[in-house]
Amino acid sequence: MNVIIKYFIMTVLSVLTVAVHAAPPKEIFWEDLIPKGHIQISNQDAASHEGAEQNWVQPDLNAPVVPELNDQNVTLPGFVVPLEGDSEVITEFLLVPYFGACIHVPPPPPNQIVHVKIKGGVPIDSLYDAISVTGVIKVETWKGDIAQTGYTMQATGVAPFEL
Repeated sequence: MNVIIKYFIMTVLSVLTVAVHAAPPKEIFWEDLIPKGHIQISNQDAASHEGAEQNWVQPDLNAPVVPELNDQNVTLPGFVVPLEGDSEVITEFLLVPYFGACIHVPPPPPNQIVHVKIKGGVPIDSLYDAISVTGVIKVETWKGDIAQTGYTMQATGVAPFEL
């Protein structure tokens, strides 16, 4: 009888473990990456396009993040700034809230950029199109040549963004 009870308990625990990990990702948006009550500097207002070098420096490198997001399975829409890959697929990119961030205008604050890696890569048809990235987000800094991020993500999926 003890063996049957132990088997039953192990089966129930296995099913519960699978159910917890199979939960759908939480859909978040860029404002969710900013702590409640924090007044975010508008990146567009901070930039003047008069050609001065300091206007292209990333603002507010100490912008606060939301620790509660750490290790959450989420889906976040945004635009791609490619970092690694080839003509077929990209394996590493920055996810940003608007087209041209980090390329045509100064990078947003770190709490508005996510450094994303996706094993095996993913094709991106057009950098002009918004996408949704799904994966586990981490509250951690990543620094590259063009920007510093407040979040990283190991992506499990990328899809076109749909309203």
